[in-house]
Amino acid sequence: MGVLDGKTSLVTGASRGIGRAIALALAEAGADVALNYFTRREPAEEVAAKIHQLGRKAIVYKANVSKAGENGQMVEQVLKDFGPVQIVVNNAGITRDRSFGKMDREMWDDVINVNLTGPAMIIHRLISPMIESGWGRIVNITSIVGQMGNFGQANYAAAKGGLMALTKTLAREYARKNITVNAVAPGFVETDMTADVPDKVLDVVRNSTPMGRLGKPEEIAAAVVFLASPHASFITGEVIGVNGGMYM
Repeated sequence: MGVLDGKTSLVTGASRGIGRAIALALAEAGADVALNYFTRREPAEEVAAKIHQLGRKAIVYKANVSKAGENGQMVEQVLKDFGPVQIVVNNAGITRDRSFGKMDREMWDDVINVNLTGPAMIIHRLISPMIESGWGRIVNITSIVGQMGNFGQANYAAAKGGLMALTKTLAREYARKNITVNAVAPGFVETDMTADVPDKVLDVVRNSTPMGRLGKPEEIAAAVVFLASPHASFITGEVIGVNGGMYM
């Protein structure tokens, strides 16, 4: 018996990296998983196949979470296929980095829409069925950048900071409905995104991290599963940093 047996989850950006690790960890804990992806279907299907091997249900859904129409169609289909979603993990995110003075409006809007508005609208569409089911866990994947800022990432920092503020507000609004709302703020993690970062830059990151290394996607996933589990039933409105001590 897993701690999440009988629960249905939705993970956005679930085809690779942190999202992939979260989806697999939720399935290992017993949850069925709706998998959102945007660009490449094949990696998402590979994750679904691994979840099927664990004996859990998994279906993939293509949607750009920043687009209201696509977002709405995805959520509607997930509810038809799975019924009420008790666990929502807003993981999908993008970066469009440039110093603020050189950042154009499109770069700003793209990042805000994917990283902040998209998650808010997903929660907005799923919260009523979650309330009716009598149990819910919302986990937003934010970032250390939203806590401490980062050169060239004003848009990303603003979006992730806003997502943390949204987390705290919704935690207050829905606590009496048996729904917890928390966030996990990863530090620098070994993913496809960091694989393209020059070694010199990563050396600076490691030297700035008390643990002296990058995080692993599975370490982020473990925090998400804990927050989604009954063990975290008295935790809400929190931002859990998983960053090796880089930000305290």
